[in-house]
Amino acid sequence: MSDPLVTRLRSDLGDGAVVDDPDVLDSHRNDHATFCTAGVPRVLVRPAETSDVQAVMRVAAEFGVPVVTQGARTGLSGAANAIDGCLLLSTARMDRILEISVEDQVAVVQPGVVNAELSRAVLAKDLFYPPDPSSWEMSTIGGNIATNAGGLCCVKYGVTSDFVRGLEVVLASGEVVRTGRRAAKGVAGYDLTRLIVGSEGTLGVVTEATLALRPAPEAALTAAATFRSIEDGIAAAAAVMASGLRPALLEFLDQPTLRAIQDYRDMGLPADVGSMLLAQSDRGVRAAEDVARIAQICTAHGAIDVAEASDAEESRMLLEARRLVNSALEPLGVTLIDDVSVARSQLVPLLRGIAAIAREYDVLICCPGHVGDGNMHPTVVFDRDDPAAEARALAAFGAVMELGLRLGGTITGEHGIGTLKARWLETELGPVGLELHRRIKQSFDPANRLNPGKVLLL
Repeated sequence: MSDPLVTRLRSDLGDGAVVDDPDVLDSHRNDHATFCTAGVPRVLVRPAETSDVQAVMRVAAEFGVPVVTQGARTGLSGAANAIDGCLLLSTARMDRILEISVEDQVAVVQPGVVNAELSRAVLAKDLFYPPDPSSWEMSTIGGNIATNAGGLCCVKYGVTSDFVRGLEVVLASGEVVRTGRRAAKGVAGYDLTRLIVGSEGTLGVVTEATLALRPAPEAALTAAATFRSIEDGIAAAAAVMASGLRPALLEFLDQPTLRAIQDYRDMGLPADVGSMLLAQSDRGVRAAEDVARIAQICTAHGAIDVAEASDAEESRMLLEARRLVNSALEPLGVTLIDDVSVARSQLVPLLRGIAAIAREYDVLICCPGHVGDGNMHPTVVFDRDDPAAEARALAAFGAVMELGLRLGGTITGEHGIGTLKARWLETELGPVGLELHRRIKQSFDPANRLNPGKVLLL
């Protein structure tokens, strides 16, 4: 017997846009946070235009069906995971770059455009879209907007919200609202654009984005330094940031992460290395001078060894360790990736605390991160087939977030809340802040139809 919801959607959107094949639905249940619970969706819809999304939202309202919007499903907090009986709304077919303006330095895109494809398209016009999450070759602009994604270049250029000028959004009612503007300046009314950015599909469906661009960066060079302790590495990072330099990238790897990388691929890392710092300057002919200054700072703060790249290929090789993190951790077990962010002055207490948590709960916690802006990624690794190990891992994961909050930080710097961290949000926001969030959600989505159970526990 045919599903009346599916029949109606096919009538409105055409057969090609509506999928109810159980195998396809099953393959779309999860984002990359596979540890998070995922339900069984009722149907998958792939709209191509804003008007299609409007039609989907009106049908969903008529049938009382919850809607979970998905991009490339590269998220790490379960925000794109299905819930039982939901309608999955994929933006994959909304993948057009509508405009690149050299004069205004903006790009207008649909949400399904892949980050790397946009970056390459604007670079062909000597322009630059800075937000660069590690998933940039797969993740979409819509998903980046949904989580306010960051990346390696955040330390110099900022996160996604710093580059979103305006949005077109379809609300739960099927109405369309345009937020923000194309112009570089504008302060009329509440900033609805920044409210939508980072809302993880709970307030509306982004169908178009106007993004700010910058002139293309100059050539970059990289330095890598190893230290005997966490404290020396963090002190060197703090000194680099205090020196007046503006590194385009400043990354940190702790000893457990370095050990995992060395076991995965022999990179010649000594056993006594306690931490590694990776820094990059993208100032063209001045980059060599910047890298030399960074090397001097690292040496002054106890670096065991410092390598300075002389060209792009050497820079790529020095960054290899950072790029290998996820691959190196994958063979070790299931990963729970934390996303705490603290002030740089609190990084040493954070990392010391993480090491203590790992000992207390008898788990492996590796901690790479964007040390330049204090956004670290403590990753708990465990054997999923061992219930006791799983229980310890979950307890350790929560302890890390609580530590970050005690140090005045946040439970997420760029991955979002999803379902993975929702129960800790009230602790960070406080009761008044949480109630304001609930009122905003009620205003946008009174029937709680958009991605229910994500971000806010309603």
